[in-house]
Amino acid sequence: MTSINIRLTLLFVFVLGLVLPGRTQKRDVPLEALARKHAIRSFPEFYELLSLANDAHVPADIEKNVKWCETAFAKRGFTTQRLNTATVPLLLAERPAKNAKKTVLIYLQIDGQPVNPAQWEQESPWKPTLKEKGEDGRWVEIPYERLQNEPNADWRIFARSTSDAKGPAAAFLASLDALAEAARSPNYHLKVIMDFEEELGSPHLPGAVEKFKQELKADMLIIFDGPRHVSNRPTLSFGARGIGELTLTTFGPRVPVHSGNYGNYTPNPALRLSQLLASMKDDQGRVTIAGFYDGVALTEEEKRVLKQVPDDEREIKRFLGIARPDAVGENFQEAMQYPTLNIRGLNSLYIGNKARTLIPAWATAEIDIRLVPSSDADRLIALVRKHVEDQGYYVVATEPTEEERMTHPKIAAIQSSVSYKAFQTPFDSETGLWLSKAMTRAFGQEPIKVRTAGGSIPISPFVTTLGIPAVAVPTVNADNNQHAENENIRVGNYIDAVKTFLAILTQPLP
Repeated sequence: MTSINIRLTLLFVFVLGLVLPGRTQKRDVPLEALARKHAIRSFPEFYELLSLANDAHVPADIEKNVKWCETAFAKRGFTTQRLNTATVPLLLAERPAKNAKKTVLIYLQIDGQPVNPAQWEQESPWKPTLKEKGEDGRWVEIPYERLQNEPNADWRIFARSTSDAKGPAAAFLASLDALAEAARSPNYHLKVIMDFEEELGSPHLPGAVEKFKQELKADMLIIFDGPRHVSNRPTLSFGARGIGELTLTTFGPRVPVHSGNYGNYTPNPALRLSQLLASMKDDQGRVTIAGFYDGVALTEEEKRVLKQVPDDEREIKRFLGIARPDAVGENFQEAMQYPTLNIRGLNSLYIGNKARTLIPAWATAEIDIRLVPSSDADRLIALVRKHVEDQGYYVVATEPTEEERMTHPKIAAIQSSVSYKAFQTPFDSETGLWLSKAMTRAFGQEPIKVRTAGGSIPISPFVTTLGIPAVAVPTVNADNNQHAENENIRVGNYIDAVKTFLAILTQPLP
């Protein structure tokens, strides 16, 4: 055979490998170049998605997001189905794979937190704005179109839901486009469930998972949500806290009264609420309510595993701007293994130039309790209620009646709810080993493995109702300002997200 014929034969074999997906299992996809190419191509589509307001309190806005997602997934060969609830639907997208024996269910969050546009350093939270850091350390706006050339990894895109969590959703769509160019197909069926009420605590998700159990049936659940480890290295998260909420209100006079005319005589509900809240924790930040940490006991082996996460405690404190952390656990990772009791908001009359010389009629604290697998939400809420009663308070559900006001010197109202439970999946599970292999192939090193992430995601209904393991694949930058003003995503993290998801899509399941 001549050298020309040999070269032609080799070329034919190479082209055959490109066009026949079934013959490509031994040929790896050039992840880096392909992911970058399609990440850059996807920036206009990402802009379009970010421009849609997505506060779940506004169903009309959510409907626009649902329709956008239906169109985006249909373009990529998925069939979509609305799983209707009492408010807005969940959206299920499906794409089967030939001869596949397993199904992977992917969770995406599309809704976002409410915004106060006046507090954003740009025209609008719904107008995605590309920025680079100036010499003075401030973020400076640059044309969004510059992303179409050679984007700088350290640029940031600012808009609501860039990181939490439209960024991962858009990156996943881009990874599907990259997969199509590579003429590859996963060896598993793909299902994607999109949640449009996550920031409300996904109140209708548990019922929907139960009702649509057959439609959602899968072998494992992968969550494309959350920030990477603070080092920004590739990360897998094998668990997340659950969350419960409490509203605690103390009462004083029937209406606000003059602090001069009635001071020293009328009990101040704001002061009482402050004393009540302070009684729940010690100076080290540990909850003092009896039994709150019951059931949480870390073995020496578990502590060893937690220490493998490469946290720089000095850097974490610098990032937070604190001199000393609370003493719940011996380090940052251990702190994540315990339930929390957090005051997330306080309100009673006025502050600043609106302050008046009044004794308030009431004072309210909004409290969240982050749950771990060994803690029970109803039990912890009951413990808080008992603690309030033990401080001498008569507890009501809402406003006290006139008779209750005249009978009980200290009155508090408590309302509570539980959004979802915690979950945890072993590192050495089939899902964990498969994802770890994909990410090692993509980045040339083992991902950081986090036992329990600090945040809460509504995954426990899938784990408990469908009986499947769940692992989160966080991709966004840790300093993304999620839930706050000036939320952003680092451009390099977005490109890495496309590479991460492409690696997973091209990693065969055993």
